[in-house]
Amino acid sequence: MKFSELIPLSAATINFFLSLFVFSRDSRSLLNRIYLLWGLSITVWNLGTFFLFRVSNEREAVFWAHFLQFGVIFLPVTLLHLCLVLGKIPATRMLGLLYAWHGALAASNFTDFFISGVEYTGYAFYSTAGPGFWIFLFSYVLVATTTVWILWSRLRAAPPLHRMRLKSLLWANGILILFGNNDLLPILGQHHYPGTQTPIYPLGSAAAIVYGLIVGYSVLQHQLLDIHVTLGRLAARAVRLLFFLLIGLSLLLVLKTFFPEQFRPFAFYGCLGVLLVTAVIASNLFPRLFGVGGDALERRILGDRFEYHDKIQGFIQSIPWYADVNLLLEDFDDLLVKTVRVSSYQIILLEEVSRVFSLFRSFPEQPRMQFPDIHLDSPIFEYFQNSKVEYLTFDPTSSLREETPSERAARRQLKLFNPQFCFPFFAGDDPFGILLLGEKTSGEPYTPHDLHLLTLLVKNLSLIINQIRLKKQVSMAEELELIGRMSRGMAHDLNNLLTPVSTLLQLLREDLLDAGKSEELLPVALRNVGTMQSYIREALFFSQNHTPRLEPGRLDLVIHKAVATAEPAWRRKEMEVAVSAPEEVVVEMDSVLIRRLVANLLSNAIDAPPPKSKINVELHRLARTEANRDWLRIRIIDEGEGIKREHLKRIFKPYFTTKDHGDETRGFGLGLAICRQIVHLHCGNLNIASEEKKGTTVQVDLPSRQINRHAPAPALHPS
Repeated sequence: MKFSELIPLSAATINFFLSLFVFSRDSRSLLNRIYLLWGLSITVWNLGTFFLFRVSNEREAVFWAHFLQFGVIFLPVTLLHLCLVLGKIPATRMLGLLYAWHGALAASNFTDFFISGVEYTGYAFYSTAGPGFWIFLFSYVLVATTTVWILWSRLRAAPPLHRMRLKSLLWANGILILFGNNDLLPILGQHHYPGTQTPIYPLGSAAAIVYGLIVGYSVLQHQLLDIHVTLGRLAARAVRLLFFLLIGLSLLLVLKTFFPEQFRPFAFYGCLGVLLVTAVIASNLFPRLFGVGGDALERRILGDRFEYHDKIQGFIQSIPWYADVNLLLEDFDDLLVKTVRVSSYQIILLEEVSRVFSLFRSFPEQPRMQFPDIHLDSPIFEYFQNSKVEYLTFDPTSSLREETPSERAARRQLKLFNPQFCFPFFAGDDPFGILLLGEKTSGEPYTPHDLHLLTLLVKNLSLIINQIRLKKQVSMAEELELIGRMSRGMAHDLNNLLTPVSTLLQLLREDLLDAGKSEELLPVALRNVGTMQSYIREALFFSQNHTPRLEPGRLDLVIHKAVATAEPAWRRKEMEVAVSAPEEVVVEMDSVLIRRLVANLLSNAIDAPPPKSKINVELHRLARTEANRDWLRIRIIDEGEGIKREHLKRIFKPYFTTKDHGDETRGFGLGLAICRQIVHLHCGNLNIASEEKKGTTVQVDLPSRQINRHAPAPALHPS
């Protein structure tokens, strides 16, 4: 194959497959059908040119000369029709007359009226113009001029995103028209460039290659023809390599033009192959090679034009780790305002209590207000639920689709906010809010890749906000259950404890209290009053903001004192308590709280086992893992009945107790909750391991000194 044949063949192939690709995206679209007709016209023109370079006899050349003119005849009118649709200019009756006129010219192409013959120029056959061709030439100039004027006039009034689409199309058509005129010169009898002996090359066919690339880039970057293409990792690499290869091909074509003898076919294709292999190897070894030390050029080629895209993707990946809606939306605000640089936004959410849509967050900041006109049956939510679209644009000219009535109603409802885009928040199939975005402060339009990332971002926000709301509902239900359980427990306990006190007071009031009854009731009443005071102190422990008095003290002595305090209880059950602890264990702690901690844990260990059992209390130094402090471990091991598996998950909750066998020994359900708070106040850890019929082991890990304590620890409320 000759080198000169490669140009028209490449142009025909590229435009043929590009036309089929566009048509396959939506075969019912008028725009795509017109584009298919236009692309096929370019394909026919370049395919005929290819065979005129390839055939060797005049008879075959005449056939292909007439063949290519069918494409040339329909190029101007299909181009004009395409620009009218893209510019949203209503097609007039004149367009129908133009199609009829060019159809008549195509019919004349079956005779010698349009093309009178062919002429061999030494390297290819070219058509010889007949009378019909001169008539076509006048029509061509008129239609091409009208097309460029339409594109230019619509370009100045179009919105930013649509302006970028039309600009790329204007460049492509300008190149095609300019270099297409170059291919008309041999038909008009001009076989060399004026003032030179350089033969005229098929630059129009080469321009068709460039045109195909520009349109392909516009489809990828600016969503030309309303086609959105998302590249995968492999496809993106293929696009990079294709651009690299086409640049090399263009430079080789220039060298081949000026030095034809030095570039034989083997040398030409060998250089092209070396370029391709080099690009593949370099793209793997040096991935930033294509971006000249960075990825800015890659971003521009692939449509990822702005540096904030990586930040948006990073934020999307971090969303599942948020547990607080306010913190999440604060970071979201920072992303939109400082990174994406939006001029304004509003987040409107459905309030769970009032069931009214309210302004939850905005920029610039606005006072919180309710919108009673926005409800679940509003046009905006009906539009999203019925159309299943991912966002709504408030600039109808940025979309090539016709505006539907529901879309128009949705835009009208939110017009007062003056947004550019609206994204819905959904929980399953139920909407619960919207995000309204204004334009960028830079004035640049939102690209398709921007909208893809923002859509993904809003979907993830919807999921996490809904999850956090559900967790709050569950937490509220648990708190209500806790309050109910606390009320029942306190009522039961206090009622039992007050019974002997009330009986004593009634007898005293009625003067029926004799010495025998006094000796029987008075000790019980006094004991119960003391128990109630203890109960109240433990309940108040959770409502106080405790600041431990941290001082160096001997942990081993605190443990021995706690064991000594509990000695009457374990002596009554004839139990043995063995303490194993090294001496001189100095720890920074609140000795009173730690003594209470050990006493509470030891009290539970005494209650659980049967009489004559053994309790082990151990103190160990752990292996050092920090340079500036040690860790100590207290273990209290009993031989009791153990704790049921379903109870292990609830034992730290206030007012949960399994000791319900009598007033004196019945637990209040506050002991372990208090122990956990004391341990947390000392920045330690508390764990309980238990197995039924095999006893329980309570393990407390405490640091030898406190670090980074800048503020008092807050009180732990029941949760």
